[in-house]
Amino acid sequence: MPREWYVAHNRMLKAMRIAIALLDTGVYTPQRARNEVIRHTAERIGVHPPSLTTCRLVRSLLPLI
Repeated sequence: MPREWYVAHNRMLKAMRIAIALLDTGVYTPQRARNEVIRHTAERIGVHPPSLTTCRLVRSLLPLI
């Protein structure tokens, strides 16, 4: 499989882990999930700081969960 697939897949897994952690802390809407909040949550759960692209992906997942 191409490397791009692995990168996209791992980004989605990371975004889902962060989105679930945000929900656990009471952040339910994309508007409340600023980059700083997402990055702090990632640090709290032991995930490397997400890129801007991953932060956008996290916000896009929140209304779906």
